[in-house]
Amino acid sequence: MTLLKAISLSHHFDYPLFEDVSLSLDAGESMAIIGVSGSGKSTLMHILSSLLHPIKGDVELFGNNVYRMGDKELVKLRRNDLGMIYQNHYLFKGFSAYENLEVAALLSNQAVDLGLIERLGIERVINQKVTELSGGQQQRVSIARVLTKKPRLIFADEPTGNLDHTTAMEVMEIFEEYLAHHQAGMVLVTHDETLASRCTYRYRMQEGTLKQV
Repeated sequence: MTLLKAISLSHHFDYPLFEDVSLSLDAGESMAIIGVSGSGKSTLMHILSSLLHPIKGDVELFGNNVYRMGDKELVKLRRNDLGMIYQNHYLFKGFSAYENLEVAALLSNQAVDLGLIERLGIERVINQKVTELSGGQQQRVSIARVLTKKPRLIFADEPTGNLDHTTAMEVMEIFEEYLAHHQAGMVLVTHDETLASRCTYRYRMQEGTLKQV
């Protein structure tokens, strides 16, 4: 099943960013988008995840054109089927790490996975306020929060940017197992060539074009 399809995407701000980008992703697959800062990687991910409308082109998620969906349909899609992981975490600051997971579980009608908490190495800090955690711990809570809701498609922008190499590889293994078990997909934006090499497909954003490498 095709989870994501982008057709002839083009976008610019005060300057041209990229032109005629097309790609697709099937269940169980992952793709990495690499490139220098400012090349348009994160902007492309925002477009693919329905958060930004391109100047030209279309995006289909699970066979549906997102630009023909109503606001309520989009909210439901983002809540139930999409998982967003950012380097800046966006956790609920007044809550504990566990309470952040509980919110995700409640909104998606899922249960908090204690095994996932242990695999991510945050079981000892899970009841602490997120403001008391290190950047790396907050990153892992953010990853756990997204996986708790069991998304069909994960969009991850530098999800291991605050982690050491060994932990980053362990997190990537968790992602890979999740995709295989749930027949989900993942779009990964990263500067880490080693992480990118573990994805099904690798693309490089350079000089306004996206090329498979």
